[in-house]
Amino acid sequence: MPERDLYDVLGVTRTSTQEEIKKAYRRLAKKFHPDMNPGDKAGEEKFKEVTAASEVLTDPKRRALYDEFGADSLRSGFDPAKADQYRRWKQRGAPAGGMPDFGDFQEVRVGDYGNFDFGSLFEELFGGRAGHARGRAAASPQEGTHAEAELTVDLRDAVLGAERDVRLDGKTLRVKIPRGVDDGSTIRLAGQGAPGRHGGRHGDLYLRVKLREHPWVRREGKDLSLDLPVTVPEAALGAEVTLPTFEGPVRLRVPAGSQTGKKLRLRGKGLPDLRGGDRGDLYVVVKIVLPEHTVALERAVKPLEGLYKADPRAGISL
Repeated sequence: MPERDLYDVLGVTRTSTQEEIKKAYRRLAKKFHPDMNPGDKAGEEKFKEVTAASEVLTDPKRRALYDEFGADSLRSGFDPAKADQYRRWKQRGAPAGGMPDFGDFQEVRVGDYGNFDFGSLFEELFGGRAGHARGRAAASPQEGTHAEAELTVDLRDAVLGAERDVRLDGKTLRVKIPRGVDDGSTIRLAGQGAPGRHGGRHGDLYLRVKLREHPWVRREGKDLSLDLPVTVPEAALGAEVTLPTFEGPVRLRVPAGSQTGKKLRLRGKGLPDLRGGDRGDLYVVVKIVLPEHTVALERAVKPLEGLYKADPRAGISL
């Protein structure tokens, strides 16, 4: 089954602006997020699909490569210079002297778009190299080269830790995601890199972690923040509300007189430390929500005008 065009996944066009793409992603992510659709496997897959598309199209460099090379540019280790050189070579036809030299290249793909094997794409190249080795004396065992790929991790998995299946060259590998992984963290899979030569051991595979953006939770280092909508009575009079966290719902006290923007801290509910240090905190940001506009609302809030002792915008200056 052919891969869907990333622009179609988000319901945007190739001329859409970055802001239009981000807006489309936020709308779809909130619609299909697993927290909003517990147990809905189809919705979870859709969430992964729109998030993967957003990660490419909101990155100007990756978007430009996708526009030029299509789905091939999504493969980990993709080299646009080599791809363009190979494309031009194929258009001209193979020269009598054999394959051009593209340099050593080893491809590993882990993620949402399937397997991509440059060994197959350049099979003529590798076949040519293999031919040069015929007739030579057997060489000593050589360890295979290490490989690297990007692994996108949900923020929930970074907080709680998880085990996930990834596909690699037609194989399914079980990867343990430790608590506290962050952007740039590396997970090593021993012996899952390129095969060795002349009986040498396989190289290792290093998965470079990229944390997936969460629709509601923001990160600042190990600290997390989450907007908490509250009603006018809850903000004015104080209330105890239920707050979702990655480890389950908790009860939170909203102090009386809370203003929009007030931060409430839950200690130790942020991102764990990968090296065993102190865990970050979760900051809850109060957002006052008005009810739907009606005549009754107008009558209810009109008396509040006389309670303001000063202009709430008096301190604003540019």
